[in-house]
Amino acid sequence: MNSSKEGVAPAAHRKMSEVESRNFIENIIDKDLAEGVYDTVHTRFPPEPNGYLHIGHAKSILLNYGLAKQYGGKFNMRFDDTNPTKEKNEFVESIKADVNWLGADYEDRLFFASDYFDAMYEGAIKLIKKGKAYVSDLTAEEMREYRGTLTEPGKNDPNRDRSVEENLQLFEDMKNGKFADGEKTLRAKIDMASPNMNMRDPIIYRVAHLSHQNTGDKWCIYPMYDYAHPIEDAIEGITHSICTLEFEDHRPLYNWVVTELEYPHPPKQIEFAKMYLTNVVTGKRYIKKLVEEGIVDGWDDPRLVSIAALRRRGFTPESIRMFVDLCGVSKANSSAEYSMLEYCIREDLKAKRPRAMAILDPIKLVIDNYDDETVEMLTVDNNLENEALGTRQVPFSKELYIEREDFMEEPPKKYFRMFPGNEVRLMHAYFVTCTGCEKDENGNVTVVHATYDPASKGGNSPDGRKVKGTIHWVSAKQAIKAEVRLYENIIDEEKGVYNEDGSLNLNPNSLVVKENCYVEPSLADAKAYDSFQFVRQGFFCVDYKDSTEDHLVFNRIVSLKSSFVLPKKDA
Repeated sequence: MNSSKEGVAPAAHRKMSEVESRNFIENIIDKDLAEGVYDTVHTRFPPEPNGYLHIGHAKSILLNYGLAKQYGGKFNMRFDDTNPTKEKNEFVESIKADVNWLGADYEDRLFFASDYFDAMYEGAIKLIKKGKAYVSDLTAEEMREYRGTLTEPGKNDPNRDRSVEENLQLFEDMKNGKFADGEKTLRAKIDMASPNMNMRDPIIYRVAHLSHQNTGDKWCIYPMYDYAHPIEDAIEGITHSICTLEFEDHRPLYNWVVTELEYPHPPKQIEFAKMYLTNVVTGKRYIKKLVEEGIVDGWDDPRLVSIAALRRRGFTPESIRMFVDLCGVSKANSSAEYSMLEYCIREDLKAKRPRAMAILDPIKLVIDNYDDETVEMLTVDNNLENEALGTRQVPFSKELYIEREDFMEEPPKKYFRMFPGNEVRLMHAYFVTCTGCEKDENGNVTVVHATYDPASKGGNSPDGRKVKGTIHWVSAKQAIKAEVRLYENIIDEEKGVYNEDGSLNLNPNSLVVKENCYVEPSLADAKAYDSFQFVRQGFFCVDYKDSTEDHLVFNRIVSLKSSFVLPKKDA
């Protein structure tokens, strides 16, 4: 997609990397419009409602929507619900939520393949009357035997030369439920010697006595995807049917269907490369198993890369659009690093979201020379990169919580945080000097003691002395207790996605739950999906599923540090 077009990439990314060249799909569309093949652009996103969408689907959604927006055309949302064995209304609703969240506005153009079952049936009758389709008695195993191989042509079906009248009657009998599942099929009559296996008299209808999530029990025959899809596109007036590369060999059949059914303005199928993300799980079969075995808590578990999972974890539509745009559109398969997706969410959030102090592994700090009853309210900037986010009031008192790792009794060299005799800066507050610590019977440090310099309020000393360490904190009495979930890739990246037996190579540390964390009181009213930058910790989002008013739960979206570097453009 051309990132300079509205609706395709956020402004932040346009500043970061201007894309000058047009992709091959835009070149095809430009040529079609210039030559009058089409006078508009009409695209669609056609998922099968048999699971949740993942990050790869986001590319298709945003590509199709972005092209329609770019050329002032229309974008349809359509469910390819031709296979009732795997489809559920749960998946329909989840997909609608994902597409809406990504900002792909289909307006009032929400359709289902099942809306056109009558037209598809009439189309099949038309093909039979033209001598282009016939009813077959072959079993699935026999059909495989007759099909041939990549080097040998197939053999004609024994029923290939049935009369039009016999085929019409048998097809009506199929529709009327007179045959068992698999007993009859309707096949297109094309060419059993074609080098393209998809053209060797493909099945276009099968018998399936199943209730459909949209049409109920009206039908006991269902069209095959390769037959149904071009009809759906043609009926809706789609101009450019954009799909992924695995459908390239299906394009001759797509064109055959719209040609034989004599649609006046047939759509054009264009294939592009899928977007692969390294070391992630996208296969529905594997995710379903993870859900069923309780390894994850649903299709939206934040360790997954379903769109629902990314939304729950705290990713934004803008970050997904930036990622898709960076990946680009091509005919060559390639993989993107997960670190690039993390880079995009950091870029989107760093100037947008307020900062806050949170202690994930607390230890108490007592400032011995500070008044027992005093609580100071310190004015703190919400985001130094964005003054528009304003300021907040943060309480400071005698007893604080700091990170356990910010104190060491016997530190190594170049450790600049708290240790006996060392002075550090408490962020936004005062200089303090560590005076010692208390321990339990097992030798574990339970309390750290320090004294503060009243003249250093704001974190600067009037005499100009410098300190090398700055640590964050929260006031113990006013802090809000919270649960924090630290996520890593569910896959062990060093070992790869799959074990030798085909099972998933799971990372045992993909989720670490910290139940006794403390956050500053400004977060007391945080709502589901609200996100913040926890100072020195990363970006975090309030979990929509488990967080309540009485029990805040934060998901770590991404850490602050990145290993990804945006490639420089060639000069």
